[in-house]
Amino acid sequence: MRVIVLGLCTATVLMARVADAQMPMPAAKPPDGATLFKQQCAVCHTLSLSEPMRQGPPLVKVVGRPAGKIEGFKYSEALSKADFAWDDARLDAWLTNPQAVIPGVVMAYRQAKPETRAAIIAYLREQN
Repeated sequence: MRVIVLGLCTATVLMARVADAQMPMPAAKPPDGATLFKQQCAVCHTLSLSEPMRQGPPLVKVVGRPAGKIEGFKYSEALSKADFAWDDARLDAWLTNPQAVIPGVVMAYRQAKPETRAAIIAYLREQN
C-alpha cells in the first residue's frame, strides 16, 4: 500500500510541474500613456484649447512649446518667467519634481516611476 501512495504523490507532483512549465506567465504590459494621463493628469489638465481651463494649463502641443506661455492661463509668477521650451528631458524632470525645475511653482504632482513618466511624455508628444 505504501508504494501505491508514494507513486500517486510522485505522479501528482510531476503533473503539477509539467503544468507549470506549460503555462507561461503573461508578459507585463508597459504603462499606457493615454490611460495614465486620464488617471493622473486630466483632473487638472486638458488636451484641448477649446475645453474650459482647469487648475492647470492645457497640455495640447506642450512638447516644444515655451514654458508658462499659454494665452488665457494665469501661471504662477515663477513659471511665467521660465525661459525654456518643454522637451522630453524637461518634462521628465518636471514630472519627477516640479519645484526642483522651477522653485516657487504650485504644481503638487510628482511621479517617482520613470516608466510612468516616459509613458505620459510619449503620449503628450503624440498629441503634438
